[in-house]
Order: sequence, then C-alpha cells, then structure tokens
Amino acid sequence: MPFPRLFLVCLALLALTHPVAGQAFSADSVAVPQRSPVAFGLLHQQSFIMAHTAPVRHLSYAHPASFEGQIEWQTTGREAWHRAWRLPKVGVSVVYTDYHQRALGTSVAVSAYVTKFIYRSPRQQVHFRTGVGLGWFSNPFSVADNRVNTIVSTHLNAAIHFRFDYTRRLTDHLDLETAVALQHYSNGATSKPNFGINMPTLAAGLSYHPARWTPPAQKRALAPLPPDQRRWFLDAATSVGWRQWGIRDRQRYLVNGVHVQVGRRVNVKNNLVAGLDYFYDRSLLVQRVQDSSIQGGPNVDVRKVGIVAGQELLLGRLAMIWHIGVYLYQPYKSGTFYYERLGLKYCFTKHLFGAVDLKVHRGAADVVEWKVGVRL
Repeated sequence: MPFPRLFLVCLALLALTHPVAGQAFSADSVAVPQRSPVAFGLLHQQSFIMAHTAPVRHLSYAHPASFEGQIEWQTTGREAWHRAWRLPKVGVSVVYTDYHQRALGTSVAVSAYVTKFIYRSPRQQVHFRTGVGLGWFSNPFSVADNRVNTIVSTHLNAAIHFRFDYTRRLTDHLDLETAVALQHYSNGATSKPNFGINMPTLAAGLSYHPARWTPPAQKRALAPLPPDQRRWFLDAATSVGWRQWGIRDRQRYLVNGVHVQVGRRVNVKNNLVAGLDYFYDRSLLVQRVQDSSIQGGPNVDVRKVGIVAGQELLLGRLAMIWHIGVYLYQPYKSGTFYYERLGLKYCFTKHLFGAVDLKVHRGAADVVEWKVGVRL
C-alpha cells in the first residue's frame, strides 16, 4: 500500500477508535491531578526495510536495530480537546537506529506523538499512536561516494510513525510495553533520489510512572461544540517549497502556491474544507525542455490550478490535515491528474496559522509546502 494511503487509513483509525464505554467524564466530578502525570520509557526495536519499489530492493536485506527513549504525559481533561479525544497521551520520542549497512549508516529521529486509547483497564491498555518529527541520517546518497543509497539523499528527513501498543502493569510504577509499528522517512522530493524508507517494526521495553493516574471510563458521544466556535470560516494562504528535478541536476528549484479554502466546523474534533490551489513549479521549466518534442515545444505553460477537498482533525490549536485535489488547469502534464496533501497546521492566533504539508502524486512525493495564512 502506498504510504499516503496508509496515512489516511491510520488517520481514520485515530478518529474512530473509542475506549470502552462508561460514565461521561467531567473534570469536576473526579480527582484531577494539578499537573499531567508523566512517564518515561525505554524500548528496543527490530525492523526490516520494505522493498516497495525495485530501485531499493538491494537495500531491503538490512535488518535495522533501534533504541527508543520516550517521555509522555497523560492529559487530564482540563482542556476541551483532551475530552474530545477521550484523554489521550502526548509525548516525545528519540530513536537511534543502526541499519547494519554501510550505505545507510545510522539515524537519529526526534518525534512528537499522540496516543489514542482503544481499550484500557486498571492493568492493561491497548492504544494507537501516531507521531511526526525529523530524522538525521549519517550516510545520504552521494554521486561521488555513495550511489548505493537510493533511499535517502539528504541528511535531514521527515519522520512519521504509526503504531499499536499493548502495555501491562507490572508494579505500581513499572509497565511492560510491546508494539507493532511502521516508521517512514522521506525528504519530500527536495532532493533525489527520494524513494523513502518504510520499516515495519516490533518493539518491546519498559516504562516508569513516578505517579500514576488512571483516567475514568467515558461515553462515546462527542461533547457539543462550544457556542463561541465559528461554524464557517475562510482560509487564505501562500506557500513555498523546493524541489529537485532529477539526480543529474542537483539544483533545487522554488515552488510557489496560493491556496483559498472554505471550511465548516463539524464538531469538536473535525473541520471539513474545500477550495482552490494555484501552483507554479520552476523545476518544470527545466523538465519541459527535455520533453519539448512530446509536449508541444519549450513554451508550454507549467502553471497548475486545482480544486481540493478534505478534512482537518483537531487537537487544540494543532490540526492533522489530509486533502485530495484534481487539476482543473494543467497544460504541461508532469504528473497524475489528481494529487493528495498530508500535513500539520498550527493556529498561532484566532486569525493567523502556519502549516507544513506534503503534496504527493499517486504515492510519490511532489513537494513539501511551507505555508502561512489567515483565517477570516
């Protein structure tokens, strides 16, 4: 399954999974800690590299081994989004990986994550976790001395992971943790080759809880939308990104975009949006010269306009977004007629936001978009 499709499946799991039904939670009806309870974990991970495309098959025989340190906090319901997501955990993980291949070397990834409970009891928990961050690789692709590494071509890459965890309480302060996960690294086509790494992973370890607090069970019904929340809104944003055309041309070309969307707040967890995108990709100015005999000459217009629709999953000021769009105007056919967008949006104020998005064509990264915008 291409990674963007898997991302959407996992996003749906994050939105739809529920803990066991119980009494409705109220921060005033139970004893709530003054501070979010914290836990520390250390796990060992064993992985393999998926041969998701032929040019990376020669690296799929590696069996990377990792060590993960994590610190996480149990939300207590003091914020509205805590209750909407039924008291998730949030945390930060640091993962050191040895790929046991000279061409790949080692990596260090730092990610922020959120954990959504599927089931929990006083002694056992099952939950789904997703996280995003950055990974630094020691041995990226190099034309001069590391052509074997067709997976990673930059030191710095985006790191995304999804995983299912099972934890069992051993003592009042110690838990056994096991997990099945998928770790993904990519630079979003800012440099090529960029086939990315997909690593199915098994993990096991221990977590330490200095002061444990077990959240109460909750009903499945969503809390009503606060009356001061706007039902309709308008977002206008501009974006920049950089894209490399091919391995032979190491220059990175600027990609600009303008984006206008109308949205509706559906409930405390979701926004639905639809709008228009405009793209101007300067790397296509180089590519079209190579294709001039096929596409009608070197002066073919490389501008693109698309119509887009999608969803935003809300975690306080942070939103996890996914969009699917169709090009209405694309004189130069450089990719598929449709595109997908996955990303994160953060609202700095009521009217100002920033976002980092990955735009893809049929599972292949097109560009990383860095956005700033206003909400009206």
